[in-house]
Amino acid sequence: MHPTLDLASELIRRPSLTPEDAGCQALIADRLEPLGFRCEWFSREGVTNLWARRGTAGPLLCLAGHTDVVPTGPREAWDFDPFEPTIREGQLYGRGAADMKGGLAALVTAAEAFVRDHPDHTGSLAFLITSDEEGPAIHGTAWVVQQLEARGEKIDYCLLGEPTSEARLGDCIKNGRRGSLTGFLKVLGKQGHVAYPHLAKNPFHACAATLADLVEEVWDEGNAFFPPTSFQIANLHMGTGADNVIPGSLSAQFNLRFSTELNEEKIQARVAEILDRGDFEYELRWHLSGQPFLTAEGALIEAAKAAVEEILGQTPKLSTGGGTSDGRFIAPTGAQVLELGPRNATIHQVNECIGLEELEQLFQIYRRILEKLLLSPT
Repeated sequence: MHPTLDLASELIRRPSLTPEDAGCQALIADRLEPLGFRCEWFSREGVTNLWARRGTAGPLLCLAGHTDVVPTGPREAWDFDPFEPTIREGQLYGRGAADMKGGLAALVTAAEAFVRDHPDHTGSLAFLITSDEEGPAIHGTAWVVQQLEARGEKIDYCLLGEPTSEARLGDCIKNGRRGSLTGFLKVLGKQGHVAYPHLAKNPFHACAATLADLVEEVWDEGNAFFPPTSFQIANLHMGTGADNVIPGSLSAQFNLRFSTELNEEKIQARVAEILDRGDFEYELRWHLSGQPFLTAEGALIEAAKAAVEEILGQTPKLSTGGGTSDGRFIAPTGAQVLELGPRNATIHQVNECIGLEELEQLFQIYRRILEKLLLSPT
């Protein structure tokens, strides 16, 4: 098998459900150390993080990713054992094949090939790998970046192998992500009998129009790099379990994916303004998952676009859509951050898979990016 396919299969075989790493990072470290990478472990609260660096000079190019995967769901729904890599009709099946053990394997094998061919490359090459990207993401990349910053290690470029492609490999590169802000709302009413509504206060009736106002609010128009901010109610709960009781409270959870046109303070103020128009009491708390970030231009974008054009003969589009990634923890340090990986059609799904040709092409693209960024012009 091709080294990338072989490594991807070995990673899939390890059931690394968040925050478990299941030996994935040790497998990678064993491959990197003979190439001159100095491997360090930043483990905390059950999360395993690997920082492996080769070289001490700048610029520092970091290849980042995660070994943890989401649960499989019902095993009987899979056509294959999700933790036994299976090849059928040109596809490698298994949990994490696309998100993101396939991309991670290609990053590793590309680095191996690059270092073997160019042992005296300029700058430094590093890996930052966590087992807590799919989970709370508190003790993973965010924490490692804090430790690196504290000791003066500065990442110049960061390439993540997240699944960014859509219809075909390389058609989309993520050069930023929207911010994510979640609100936890509790509307306070008064419990009572449904036959005597005048003695109670139904919290849903009280806040329904206000919730509709939040849904219909135009938060911004977006900009050249970001779509308009979106508001989505993710959870709504009320009730006592009886059909003749007006509940005393309602709980709602909502999320805003916001552009660089807004910040958390502005969003919170506007939400409070809308809620205050309603005739009800409420409690509200917030959780910020990440700020929006953007790499608008620079050497990393140019190298990635050129590599895709050379290997695949197509020009990728730049996008900031989709969910969050660990790039949100690295971009605030001033690094150029880019995500480029396999198709995302089956991520988090039953029968997750990645094309064998994709693995080979990703390997070639990543190796070409390394050459463009870490070889001196001749």
